[in-house]
Amino acid sequence: MESGCPTAVDHLSYGRHFLGPNNATRLQADAVTLPPYLARALNHRVRSDGREEGVLLTWDGTTVAPGPVLLGLEAGFLSATSRGLPRSLYQLTLAQHVALAVRRPGNARGLFPDGCWDSPSSPREFRLSGRPRALTAALVQGGMDGVVLGMAISSARLGAGVSLSGLLKSYYTPPQGGGPGLVATRRRENFMQLVGQGPLLARQVLRSLDLQLWLKGRPKMERKERKKMVALVNTEIKEFVLKFMDCPHIVLRCMWRAAPYRGTPTLLSLPLGFMYIHHTSTPSAPCLTFQSCAADMRAIQRFHQDERGWDDIGYRWEEQGTGEEGGRGGEEMGEGEEQAGVSYSFVAGSDGNLYEGRGWYWQGAHTKGHNALGYGVAFIGDYMSHLPVKSSLALVRDRLATCAVARGALVGNYTIQGHRQVVSTDCPGDALYHEITGWDHFGEVTRVKNSSYAKGDAWIK
Repeated sequence: MESGCPTAVDHLSYGRHFLGPNNATRLQADAVTLPPYLARALNHRVRSDGREEGVLLTWDGTTVAPGPVLLGLEAGFLSATSRGLPRSLYQLTLAQHVALAVRRPGNARGLFPDGCWDSPSSPREFRLSGRPRALTAALVQGGMDGVVLGMAISSARLGAGVSLSGLLKSYYTPPQGGGPGLVATRRRENFMQLVGQGPLLARQVLRSLDLQLWLKGRPKMERKERKKMVALVNTEIKEFVLKFMDCPHIVLRCMWRAAPYRGTPTLLSLPLGFMYIHHTSTPSAPCLTFQSCAADMRAIQRFHQDERGWDDIGYRWEEQGTGEEGGRGGEEMGEGEEQAGVSYSFVAGSDGNLYEGRGWYWQGAHTKGHNALGYGVAFIGDYMSHLPVKSSLALVRDRLATCAVARGALVGNYTIQGHRQVVSTDCPGDALYHEITGWDHFGEVTRVKNSSYAKGDAWIK
């Protein structure tokens, strides 16, 4: 069994060191006298069978460990009363956990695992995907929230008369559409503004490694050992920056309760050269909450699998003839059918989330004749006469594209095109198409032979 937090002695030692003996003792006493369900929520651990305990599902669809959130709040309150910067903030919320993961053998691969709840509508058990690791996405996201909220309290950004309960409610249940400001759907952007691109956090992790040795009465690391630890920390922070700063939050299929794929999907050959922009048309109304967006995703998939008989959201095997790559290949549905939704790689809601469709590695059926060349990204709604919310546009234009390049899924000089540029269709709607023509990487269409991206003909800018 792995623990996602320090041992009880280390945890209390950290509290005493940064918060002072009185506050640390009070926090420990509070944990003992809490109701059982709250005590369980604050006791984070990862079991060998993949169950992660001490985590909560928030209204915006993310899973967080509340322990680091509360420590961040405590550090923020203490620094606000003393009118000083919260020097303990990064250590208590994130650095100590990253430092412990660096020291644990076997944690070099599979960092920050995520997972799914047994039932997002009535969550009881959270289980990680893949091999269990102590430093989970939920623990990191709780730490990020602790940093953001603690700094807001410390810098008096909350305004007069804001209660702790009011702060948490407004943060985790933001206005529909996930608006700007101090809200959970913007944790990554707000966190990035505070810490930059990683060096600050890397320094904090190294300090935490030194502090752990000091608290245990052990000598400082020798030069050779420290050099090794610096390399490990840099590797871990690089992965951290990619997953939690460069990349947006993507709701996994199991979190929007996707039905299993029917058939055998086709692997993509990465990196790809294109990103094709779509709208779903139906559902025509934007979804503004995690719950409504997840319901839209299920409705689209259910219609296509049960009513149309396709393998996934708009993805089918041709019953007659051959697919575009020969054999029984996946193809986009016909023009008369596409208005119910296309087989996208990712789908953007107006709730501040992206939703996993076919994902990074599997070929979809979003842009007929071009499915092997690029990712299909759709916005839920009909955008003939109006645009998606600004935060949703930025999520695709800035965050998803940057993430795809950083992880080697898109080439650096990738091309963005609207669905209508390569297929006879109104998609992605007049208003949305006009919008993307002003994006960086937007490309007009020219037909050429022998593209490096595919056999035969292809479209490039």
